Amino acid sequence: MKSEEAATSSRSVSPVSTPQVRVLAPAKINLVLRVLDRRSDGFHAIWSLMQTVELCDDLHIAIHPATPPVVELRCDDMTLPADQTNLVYRAAALVLERTRRQVRVVIDLQKRIPMGAGLGGGSSDAAATILGLNYLLDMKWTRPTMEEIGQLLGSDVPFFFAAPTAVATGRGERVVPVELPATRWIVLVNPGFPVDTGWAYRQLSSSRTEVRPISEALRGLEQKTVLTWDEIVRLAENDFEAPVFSAHAILAEIKARLISGGAESALLSGSGATVFGLFADQEKAMKAQASLQMTPQFKVYAVETCRHALTCL
Repeated sequence: MKSEEAATSSRSVSPVSTPQVRVLAPAKINLVLRVLDRRSDGFHAIWSLMQTVELCDDLHIAIHPATPPVVELRCDDMTLPADQTNLVYRAAALVLERTRRQVRVVIDLQKRIPMGAGLGGGSSDAAATILGLNYLLDMKWTRPTMEEIGQLLGSDVPFFFAAPTAVATGRGERVVPVELPATRWIVLVNPGFPVDTGWAYRQLSSSRTEVRPISEALRGLEQKTVLTWDEIVRLAENDFEAPVFSAHAILAEIKARLISGGAESALLSGSGATVFGLFADQEKAMKAQASLQMTPQFKVYAVETCRHALTCL
């Protein structure tokens, strides 16, 4: 873990001669997502095994001298607010507050990850912003420091500093990287509508009579530093599936189509609305993508799992 942390740090804090950097912010999937009891702070505790995939938003970050400091965000998706409500804007503002640097931060964001999709696009963008500014400002922040800052913005943000694969616990802020040497092809199917996370949690809470404890098999995964896809396929589950599928039957249909198309496993990601299938074979993944793309409202992507950490380019 120390060697990985050092590697991440060395990639992200080297001084640069130009005041700009590019960071690709990958989507994530939840290979396992268990929702546990509500905590005293109002958040639910979770246990999740998360993995990044090669569907990425693209951030170009530049800094210029300026007094007072200011953040300027531009996005190619006009439906996404580019103000203080945006996680990228908030991440940049938080870094400037922490560093007290007198600079103007200009961020150009190209959105590729669907919004409200259970793929962590906003959280990934926020992590990429922190990483990029750490690089540009030569702050030499370690991964734990960036995770600490990230958790102030959202529960999923710390994971992206531990990516590509990690177990997340607590409300998502405690992350432990694990190694998953082999890759898989992932077919992501977004139905064309979002699922509100707060609504999903309310549906889950009202529909279940008890909270199942974490299984011994999942506890066993916590003790390992290297995992296999066979282990993951056997244990893949998402507590949100029952209540979200009950309200949106099309998502259960997508899951069934992925399985019939040759997926080793298929699952809702996060609280939805994206459903993904795991494929050991690229050809089967491409065939499944082609079949599902015949439904006009679906956004379908066939991508590989990531092998690399979040990195400045």
